[in-house]
Amino acid sequence: MKHYIIAKFREGYDWKSELDRIRKIFLATEKYDGVESVEVRTSCSDRPNRAHLMILIHVTPEGLRNYDASEEHKTWKEIYGPHLESKAIFDCEE
Repeated sequence: MKHYIIAKFREGYDWKSELDRIRKIFLATEKYDGVESVEVRTSCSDRPNRAHLMILIHVTPEGLRNYDASEEHKTWKEIYGPHLESKAIFDCEE
């Protein structure tokens, strides 16, 4: 399955300076059973109605449960959640 996280940061938050840390957090989840691969992409558009970041995690159903329970998922939510204007989560089959 594909697990998408699409995030838009609050105006004024310097999310670009955090990209290396964000990538490290998400790429570290590849160690969990069922997490097959992770992609972290930034938007190529600076339009105000666009999201800034898309994370795509290829997972099995077990992998999604492992990701949801992971320390990295908790870290993402604790550190970056307060800086998000919006986010969307979408799961679909490959």
